[in-house]
Amino acid sequence: MKYCSHCARPVVVEIPPGDSLPRHVCRHCGRIFYKNPRLVVGTLPRRDGRILLCKRSIEPRRGYWTLPCGFMENHETLEEGALRETREEAPADYELGPLHALFSLPHVSQVYAIFLAELRTDEVAAGEETSEVLLVRQDQIPWPRIAFRAIEFALQRFCAAPEEAGRQVHVGSHASTLSGAWIEAEEDD
Repeated sequence: MKYCSHCARPVVVEIPPGDSLPRHVCRHCGRIFYKNPRLVVGTLPRRDGRILLCKRSIEPRRGYWTLPCGFMENHETLEEGALRETREEAPADYELGPLHALFSLPHVSQVYAIFLAELRTDEVAAGEETSEVLLVRQDQIPWPRIAFRAIEFALQRFCAAPEEAGRQVHVGSHASTLSGAWIEAEEDD
């Protein structure tokens, strides 16, 4: 950011009084511009003991499998965003369930919120950012081809106890971009 979006004067990067982090600040009008994490919302859709997976047709991770999800838009709730993204990635009839997993990726400033969802029919199609959709049993999940750590986390927590799905929210974070490890803190819903 080079210029203030309010008064068009140059901005500087400094720690504002009372803050602890560097921010873009306009010294002319006093505006402080904050960069906050982006929310990724989506679902873990299920039908008759199977899970819906989407094969990505765009970067990043084109050709890898994911759950239907994407960035939340302004002026929508988590639930609205999750359903919208799910229908965009894999058009079908869904019923949104409870929040299943929250996963933080501080190194890329993202937080994933994954809800459970019931697919009301086997009729599902690939959306514009999806090249293929599959309904798979747990033993058919292509683990080495899962696109993102947050999706792997949500799937693993579901597969560990599918009969318990919806009874608690699984909370985790990516601890290191190099080690591939994550930290998990279970919380009751």
